[in-house]
Amino acid sequence: MSITETKNDLLKDLKLDETVRLFTPLEAMTAGDTRYLRDLRINLKNTLASENLSIKEACLIALAVSANEKNEVLAASFTSSAKENGATDAEIAEIYACASMLSVNNVLYRFRHFVKNETYTNMPAGIKMNIMMNPVLGKEFFELVSLCVSALNGCENCVGSHEASVRKLGSPEVRIFDAIRLTSVVKGLSAVIH
Repeated sequence: MSITETKNDLLKDLKLDETVRLFTPLEAMTAGDTRYLRDLRINLKNTLASENLSIKEACLIALAVSANEKNEVLAASFTSSAKENGATDAEIAEIYACASMLSVNNVLYRFRHFVKNETYTNMPAGIKMNIMMNPVLGKEFFELVSLCVSALNGCENCVGSHEASVRKLGSPEVRIFDAIRLTSVVKGLSAVIH
C-alpha cells in the first residue's frame, strides 16, 4: 500500500473528506513518503480497538484529548464516532467540561509542584469542581479521562492522584495503560491533522 493510500484510509477512518480541507503536515508526510504515517494509522486503529475500553469510551477519551489540544477537526470526528457508538449529548458535554476543568487544575497543581512552597500548597485551591461529585460518565470513567488529560498536560501530582483514584475504583492497570496509550496516539495525530 502506498503512503497516499494510507493517508486516504486514515482520512476515511476519521470520516474526513480530503477534498474539503488540506492538512499541511499530513500532505508533507505523504509527499515525503514517510512510513510513520502507516505507523500512526495502525497505532490509532489499535488503541481505539482496545480490549479494555469500549469503542464509546475510546472515542470519548480521544475527544477529550482533541478538546484539550484545541483540535476542532479531530473533536468533530471523535464526537461523531462517540455518538455513533451510543454517547449522549450529556456525555459529550461532560467530556468538554472535564477537559476544561483539568486544564484549570493542571496549571494550579503544576505550579504548586514546581515551586515547592508550602505557603502555596497550604492555600485552598478556591476552584469549584462540582462536576466531579456525580459525573454523568460515572466516577471511574470520569477519573480515567481526568488521568488522561492530566498526563497530557504534564501534571505529576494530578496524574498520581487520578491514577490512584481510578485503581481504587476498580480499574485494572491494563485499562489505565490502554487509555494512556490512546491519549498519546491522539496527541500525535493532532500534530498531523488540524
